Amino acid sequence: MNILLTGATGFVGQQLVKQLYAHQLTIVSRNVKSAQKTLGSKHCYIEDISQLQNLNDFDAVINLAGEPIVAKRWSKKQKQIICNSRWGITQKITQLMKISQQPPSVFISASAIGYYGKQGQNPVDEKSSFHDEFCHQVCAKWEEFALEANSDKTRVCIARIGIVLGKNGGALAKMLPPFKLGLGGPIGKGQQGMSWIHIDDLVGLFQWMLNTNSATGVYNATAPNPVSNAEFSRALGKALNRPAVITTPPLALSLAMGEMSQLLIEGQYVLPAKALNEGFQFSYTDVNTALNEVVGK
Repeated sequence: MNILLTGATGFVGQQLVKQLYAHQLTIVSRNVKSAQKTLGSKHCYIEDISQLQNLNDFDAVINLAGEPIVAKRWSKKQKQIICNSRWGITQKITQLMKISQQPPSVFISASAIGYYGKQGQNPVDEKSSFHDEFCHQVCAKWEEFALEANSDKTRVCIARIGIVLGKNGGALAKMLPPFKLGLGGPIGKGQQGMSWIHIDDLVGLFQWMLNTNSATGVYNATAPNPVSNAEFSRALGKALNRPAVITTPPLALSLAMGEMSQLLIEGQYVLPAKALNEGFQFSYTDVNTALNEVVGK
């Protein structure tokens, strides 16, 4: 396959590139030299998707581009950067799809479980309603722009990604320092949901979407067994052989992180009902097994 890939230098993108080695990849990156150094020189690179007149030469597009949601405090300016980094490139891809005589047969676009917003203790799947807040608004428009590319020639798959567990990056990179020092633990009462997925399963799900002609629409990219924040903390402490009993007060997070802290304080219990119903098999369904593989000694 000839695949156009955005967001390839991110944590998920790097792992996906490794697994797509048998395909011809054209990677969109604002810093081509840096991307080549990270991903290798065997791939084709372009600086901006606007360099393309159409997408006739591609069999598939995978869109992972977007400013990290937890990179900086959510000022008005940062919120706009988060939105524009997702919406702009997705719109451009869809526009190129529409003017292509032979568009790619599949367009896979990332989204996030933030689509659902606050859900409390209630499990949610792809058919569940949402709570209208900033994260939902970001994801809803992101998905809307991608789904506009759907046609009789192109199927569109949306992956609402949860907390990705993998070595040397992702959410764990921010969690590990205090846990390694024995200073980790739950946030507040620890009842909020943590919907996680092992990086191998996430990459596998992308590959399944790529190769399964019947796959279309929205999929929750989360493991089948979400856990509470308290359960996750215990599992991470156990994998590191460290105590994990120091509680972080929600108020302290709110003061330090502002509105962004709600991602950690609220949480969600998200189920991958559609992927399971359509036959995708997860390798990691237990958080203890997943964390042992990632950080265990």
